[in-house]
Amino acid sequence: MNYKNIIYYIIIIILLLLFIRLSSPTQIDDVNPRIQCDKELLDKSDILFVIPKYEGVSISDNLSWCKEILSLNKTLGMHGVDHTYNEFGYPRTQEYLDEGIKIFEDCFGFKPKFFKAPQLNVSQENKILIENNMKLIDTKDHIFHKVYHCSDTGYFSNNLMKWI
Repeated sequence: MNYKNIIYYIIIIILLLLFIRLSSPTQIDDVNPRIQCDKELLDKSDILFVIPKYEGVSISDNLSWCKEILSLNKTLGMHGVDHTYNEFGYPRTQEYLDEGIKIFEDCFGFKPKFFKAPQLNVSQENKILIENNMKLIDTKDHIFHKVYHCSDTGYFSNNLMKWI
């Protein structure tokens, strides 16, 4: 295989990946009443990943916010329990995960079907724990979906993600 063919295949792969990203559901992480979130991003996103208990405050304590998020008619998933750094990188108990699920359910009236760990870091032990309750969204999912952050944090800013 010559050099030109390799470049040709790389360009095809990049274009295919961009097409997949454009046609796949858009996600937004860090949805919580205590984190400022751009209304435009909430409206354009298909899946909202909600933090159930941020800075020690439960989302179920703010039922008007819960109703507002439900009124957006989006798919909702759970984004950690309290969204601390490396939260699921070390062992967690079933009780810890159940607390987040209960808070989510008290807010929205149903249990989450999707889970995304903060920083996408999940130990093997926690993967098994999470997957017994929800579908785990991990790093490979970010390759095929545009992912925004309410607080505009992460590896890439929201402004950059609008273009790729």
